Parts: sequence; structure tokens; C-alpha cells
Amino acid sequence: MFNLVKAMLTGVVLGTMLLSPAQADDLDKVKSAGQLSIALTGAYPPFSLINEQNQVVGFDVDIGSEIAKRMGLKPKIITTAWDGILAGLMAGKYDTIVGSMTATEKRKKVVDFVGPYYHDGRAIFIPAASTAKSYADLKGKKIGVTLGETHEKWANKQSDMNWDVRTYKGLPELLLELGNGRIDAIIIDSIPGRAAVKAGKSIKMMDLPKLEGGHLPIGIAIRKGNPQLAAAMQKALDGMMSDGTYEKISVKWVGADIR
Repeated sequence: MFNLVKAMLTGVVLGTMLLSPAQADDLDKVKSAGQLSIALTGAYPPFSLINEQNQVVGFDVDIGSEIAKRMGLKPKIITTAWDGILAGLMAGKYDTIVGSMTATEKRKKVVDFVGPYYHDGRAIFIPAASTAKSYADLKGKKIGVTLGETHEKWANKQSDMNWDVRTYKGLPELLLELGNGRIDAIIIDSIPGRAAVKAGKSIKMMDLPKLEGGHLPIGIAIRKGNPQLAAAMQKALDGMMSDGTYEKISVKWVGADIR
């Protein structure tokens, strides 16, 4: 299924799954079920993580749950691997992805987005003790990325850097590998990286003016052809942003308003 979605994203597959409208708006489905099932990885702190009580918590969890509640629905949090998360949405395994997904033009061909609900940008983090200072210092290095993220594709396009690009399941694994010295740098969004620094991880962000993707829209994905569901979720999100709820959630998990 992941390979199918990948093909669709690159424009290779133009089959009925992409072109056929939904039989009925998903808003009717979630209202009938009384719940909104929300997918995320659970491996992207501070946006989603598993706490000591084995609960899935984080910024994305709180945002998704609040949207569901404002729609009169019970939130159901589902964790899944990032590299198959779009395939799961299209297969109907959950209703939406509130998982810090960049709303790229290619993804918009496959799914619709509510939001954006925050903005972030690409960054490179290295061990705190690293002497690397410039982009050239990273040439030929081992670079860690999350499988299926836009950063993976970007890293593989930097042919002049001669990087050994290595893929991992999520941020905790990336930080572990970086800390153990198995990779020289990781390419991630800046906010979770800064949060890791604040949490005491021995890493630092490089100041690289050549790096692309400084202020990207992060959206909430739903299946195409569901304007009523999109409108209901957008209304809930707008309400959170106007009444102070969004800011409280953002400050709680990130330390600032990141909209």
C-alpha cells in the first residue's frame, strides 16, 4: 500500500482511488460513529510521544482531541508508522492525520488539508561537541532522516554533498543514533529539535543559510471529497485559535505560539 501511495504522489498512478469522489461526506460517518479517529506516530516529541504511563500525549494529541470535542465527538488516537500513514488514511483505517504533516503540493493531489495549524522549517542538528560549522563540513557524512518524511527526499537530492543517507522510524531513534555516534547529523523540523535541546539532549542546530524550507505549512490531512468534514474541522480549529485554547496547548508543549 505504501508503494501505491508513493506512486500516486509522483503522478505515476492516476487510478480510480485518486479520482473517484467519496460516496458520502466523512462528516456523516464520524457523527454516526460518535468519534473522530486521529492518526499520528507517537514518536515525534513534543508533538506526539508515549509517556511513562504508556499514554500517547503531545501537542498533536491535544490539538486533534480538542477539534474532536468541539465537533461533539470522542477522539480516538491511533499510532502508526510514518511511512504508511497516508496509505492508512486512504484505506479508511482512520478519519484524519493530525501528525505534523507538511502540506506539500504533491500530498495535496492525494489528500485534502485543514489548516495549516502551525508552521515549521527544515533544520540540521549535530552533536553538541561537533566541530562542524559550515555546510561544507557535512560533505560525505552519515545523515539520519525519518523514513517517508519530506526531509528524506530532500537529503537524497543533495548529490553534491555525497551523503550516506540513513532512514529511521522516528525522532527518538534518530536522537539515539546521533548520540551514539552512528550518524553525524540529523535532518528534522526545527521545533522538535529545539525541544530536544531544551530537554537536555546534547545536540545543537546548525546555522545554514543554504538550507531550504524555512517556514512550511503543517496541515491536518483528510480524505479527498469531504468538504463538510473539512469545514467542521476548520471551524473547530479557528475557534481554538481565537479563544486562547490553541495558544495554551502550544505553550504547554512547545513553549511558544507556533501558529
